[in-house]
Amino acid sequence: MSHSRKIKFVTDSTSDIPQELVEKWGITVIPVFVNIGDHSYADDGVDLRREEYYKELPSLVPLPTTAAPSPGLAKQYIEKAYEGADHLVIVTLASKLSATYDAIRLGASELPPENVTLIDSGSVTLALGYQVLCAAEVAAETGDLEQVLETIHRVRRHSKLIALIDTLEYLRRSGRVNFAAAGLGALLQVKPIITVNDGEVETLSRVRTAKRARQELVELLQEYAPVDRLALLHTNNLEGVTWMKEQLADLLPEEVLTVNVAPTIGTHIGPNCLGFVAVGKSWRS
Repeated sequence: MSHSRKIKFVTDSTSDIPQELVEKWGITVIPVFVNIGDHSYADDGVDLRREEYYKELPSLVPLPTTAAPSPGLAKQYIEKAYEGADHLVIVTLASKLSATYDAIRLGASELPPENVTLIDSGSVTLALGYQVLCAAEVAAETGDLEQVLETIHRVRRHSKLIALIDTLEYLRRSGRVNFAAAGLGALLQVKPIITVNDGEVETLSRVRTAKRARQELVELLQEYAPVDRLALLHTNNLEGVTWMKEQLADLLPEEVLTVNVAPTIGTHIGPNCLGFVAVGKSWRS
């Protein structure tokens, strides 16, 4: 085993890692931005309050847009994180979903390449966040870069991100999903259940009623048990989260994160969504 190294982690704000865990593991979080009218807001939990944002979103015309950080801004965060580190591990949101990966790649380009590892998570929200969190735990235990990188790949392979979209209107307006490819076409009346696979948004099923769609969401999580890590995701839908916890009481792991997702994600899916990120126990074996 190589000698213990000081490994530090950088990610972006779409990772949805709760602030107390960011602080606990000393993770650097580069903000992605939401543009509302002529103003650009850092999605850092300070400029944009999630609950208020989702309340206002349906009435915002035109629909807000999202933007990657500039390479210059990314560079500032990355260089600060690099101080006192032997190695920097940077894990970003899927490059197929955003220019954020490229901005961060450029921001890191002046650091010695042997001391930086840049990883495209292929996903978003806690499916990205858990890659960072589990790796940070392993880094603290071992200080071994190989084990840390192996952890990231294992968590990625054993994670599921599934979400129930309340209305397709926001995805349609944001232009982030090719409706023909996703097989959604004229089906604006359905409640789709989607997943993200290697940066591609895929439709798992299309359900007519919210009640049936919720039930299906719970069944999909039950199929994935036993679960090591679980985050219940929503966009101003705490009632839905509470309902899910009741349905799933027998398979919930010790720690369940409840996350009102980052506005940079919520802008594209709209309010009242419900979902989960689960990491199967199998990632450890």
